[in-house]
Formats: sequence, structure tokens, C-alpha cells
Amino acid sequence: MSNSVRIELRPYGRSIEVERGTPLRDVLYIYGVEFPCGGRGRCKRCRVQAVEGNLSITPDEAAILSDEEREQGWRLACRSLAQEPVVLQLEQFQVPILADHSAFDFEPRPGFGVAVDLGTTTVVAQLVDLETGRVRACDTALNPQAAYGSDIMTRTQLALQEAGRQKLAAVVRQGIGALVGRVIATAGLEQAPIDTVVLVGNTVMHHLFCELDVEPLARVPFESDHDGLQEFQASDLRWEVRGDPRVRFLPCLGGFVGSDLLAGILATRMHERDEPSLLIDLGTNGEIVVGNAERMLCASTAAGPAFEAGGIEMGMQATTGAIDQVTVVDGGLICHTIADAAPRGICGSGLVDAVAAGLELGWVEPSGRLEEGRKILNLSGPVHLTQGDLRQLQLAKGAIAAGIRILLDRWGAGPHEVSRVNLAGAFGNYVNRESARRIGLIDFPDESVDPVGNSALLGAKLTLFAKDRAAFEYRDVLARVEHVSLASDRSFQQIFVREVRFPD
Repeated sequence: MSNSVRIELRPYGRSIEVERGTPLRDVLYIYGVEFPCGGRGRCKRCRVQAVEGNLSITPDEAAILSDEEREQGWRLACRSLAQEPVVLQLEQFQVPILADHSAFDFEPRPGFGVAVDLGTTTVVAQLVDLETGRVRACDTALNPQAAYGSDIMTRTQLALQEAGRQKLAAVVRQGIGALVGRVIATAGLEQAPIDTVVLVGNTVMHHLFCELDVEPLARVPFESDHDGLQEFQASDLRWEVRGDPRVRFLPCLGGFVGSDLLAGILATRMHERDEPSLLIDLGTNGEIVVGNAERMLCASTAAGPAFEAGGIEMGMQATTGAIDQVTVVDGGLICHTIADAAPRGICGSGLVDAVAAGLELGWVEPSGRLEEGRKILNLSGPVHLTQGDLRQLQLAKGAIAAGIRILLDRWGAGPHEVSRVNLAGAFGNYVNRESARRIGLIDFPDESVDPVGNSALLGAKLTLFAKDRAAFEYRDVLARVEHVSLASDRSFQQIFVREVRFPD
């Protein structure tokens, strides 16, 4: 009997060969299969369907899946092993990842560098010609740590144990090493030495890649003594890259505000502006910076996963079949799905649109309750929102809005004095600004709100042109940034409760 097993993946139209007995969790995460509960068999979000062949079922799966699901061949990827050839239908596929192709000013120097944005869900790498500033190659992937949990807190809990910390560091280092190798090969530069690789990411990604102790991040006051610049040689990470370049993970700003926000400051140049501006990264861990060239305040707030549709009954990543836009037409709702596919669920931007539309139609009250007589908010096909879904969004937007309010108050500026509001990241890039204002997420005029795309990646590219360690530490910028712990702010809870309500 052969020791390898062929798995055909639909709708990809491709097959993979794996060693017999390989856990599906280890090979399917790169195809968009989510493992929100970290493979504990609790959430059923990693369902795959065996349409041909057999995928044996474990007692754990039998207890979780319904009789109908089992009869139709549905299995949990987190519990399944590749024991024999099988054809799998994947529920999740075609995950779009936000790269950056912005023009930027730079001081030329010889060589090539690679910038990497290590996100909780996705990873992006770009190879840059340091002489011309031109991006020679770009590639993307899902963060391989997602196989052990889709959110940072699940991974943090795993990393509290030394074995878990080592495992998470190993898989992400291997994954990024392969990604760096691919961009080098795509550019045809296998024989050219690489000068520098720069990584940015949130504080947890920083610690997990660098295999640092995350225990301080799991307890109050959520501060770490190891959030500064971290340096490695490529060979130390077992990367086969010509020139054995220095690999630098940029320093964090403090607490849960990572180097992705430092890179965002550099990309938006808010540290050079006289007038105050805002930088907001809307995600599970909302990160916020307010300030100007003289002084900046930063904070993080636990918004929860609602902006990424986590914790939403029919929530899903922004993949094929996800409702990503909702508009009001003739007193009803018109829903758009990614790839114009049949609706299977709803992603973050669609969630904000849907609730904003519900408020406009009077189907959702400012308190967040569904209007009397409604148990769910029907959207399109089987996709709907529940009362619990609305509460999840309220908690997320309340946390962000409260964080913004407190930082502005501490800095001494009102919303009308902010010259520019930079929305960073994929959610910030795709969310409808009018809908975001309608639900009270951002209370600023449309003309001042600017989606800046992947500012973390742009900032990482800018740092490739730095020439020495001191420049990579960005002491001058860090000296102007003060970290504010919202958890210890006495006014946070009161402001948060007020901001949870939707505007009338």
C-alpha cells in the first residue's frame, strides 16, 4: 500500500498528495478553511464534505454533527485524517489578501529587500529593488498559525505552554520562509543576495514569531518587556536565502499596539504633520493612534472578532459567497456577494452595511434591538442576522468608538479638529464609510476619512531603506508615542456603555 494519499479539492480543481494519516488541519488552512476554535471541535466552521471516497468519522464528530450532515458526508477538518483517496468540497475558498502598491519617497541604495506584513489571518510579502523602489514580486498566504485558532487570544493561550510557543513559532517561521522564497523565485533573483527582510505585525504576532514569552500579554496590565526590535539571521530561522540576510521584526508601540501601527505611522507620515490626525486599524484587536509631529497617543481595545465576522452566526471570511455589501432599495435590501456567488454567509463589511440599512429602515432600533415582531433580520437566501449578532457588532463598535473618544480627550482635540482619519487594514479598506458613520463606528465627515489600505506593508517597505540598527529602532518616533492603557482608564466603561448604542 502506498504511503501517500491523493486529495482532490473542489471548487479549486486541484489535487494534493499528502502522507497517509496526515491531519487535514495541517494542509487545508492554506486553502481558506478556518479553525476558529483552534481545532477543539466546538464551532463546526472547519466543515468539509467528502463527495467521493470516504472520510472516517470520529466519535467527537458524531456528537457534534447532525444525522443529516453525517449522511451528506460532512466532516470536521480539525478531527479528520487523510487515510485514503478522497474528493473534498471546501466551504471556504478564494480569500482576498490586501497588498500595497503605493508610490513612496525613498533614498536609493544598492540591493534587494523583502517586506513582510504578518497578520493574524494573512501574510503578505513584497520583494523591493532598493535602487529603484520598484516592487519586483508580491505573494500572499494565510497565516499557518490559523490551524491552531483564528484569533490571537486562542493562540496566546496555546503559547503559554512552552511546547505550544515552539510549535506556533516553527510553523509561522516556516511559512514566511517559504513565502520569501517564492517572491525571490518569482522575481528571478535566486542568485542575487538579499540585503534585509523586515517584518511587522501586532504584538502577539511579534512575540509568537520571535518565540518570546506571551505570559505578560495574558494578564493585567498586558505589557511586555520584550516588545523592542528583534533581529535574526535568515540561517538562524532555517531559511535558505542567498546572502543570509538580517531579518528584523520592528518594535511594538506598547501593550497590544504592535509594529504594524509603527509602520502605519511611517506610511501615513502622521509623525511629520503639524495638525492632529488619527490612524485606526479595525480588527479583533483595534489599534488607534492620535497625534502629530510633537506628540502621539496610542491604545488598543478588545473589539472582538465581529469586524471579521467572528462570533456572527452566519459570519465568514471575505471569501466567495460572502455578502460584502448591503444597500436599501425601494424599502428593501439588495445584497452583493463576493464573486456574485450564491450567498453562504456574511463578512465584516457586509455586517456593517446590513445593520446600517436596518437602522435606516427602522428594522433595528437605536438600542440595538430588532423591531417588535422580528426574531431575525433576513438578508438574502439563507443568510440572516440574529439579535446576538447585533449585540456583537455593538460591543465591537462601542470599544473602538470609546477608544477614539478617550485618546482625543487626552490629546486635547475634538473630532472636528482632526484633519485626517486613516483607516488601515482590509476591513478599513472595504467598509462603507457612510455605513460606519451610521452605526456610530467613526463620527467624522466622509471627506476626512481616508482608507489607506495596507499601511503596515507600506511602512515596512519604507524601513528597508534604513541603513543601520539605530534607524530600525525608530527611537525618535517611539519617544513621541505614549501608550495609554484603556483597561486602567476610569472613564472607559462609562464611555463604552454610551457608545454601544447606535445613533438615533
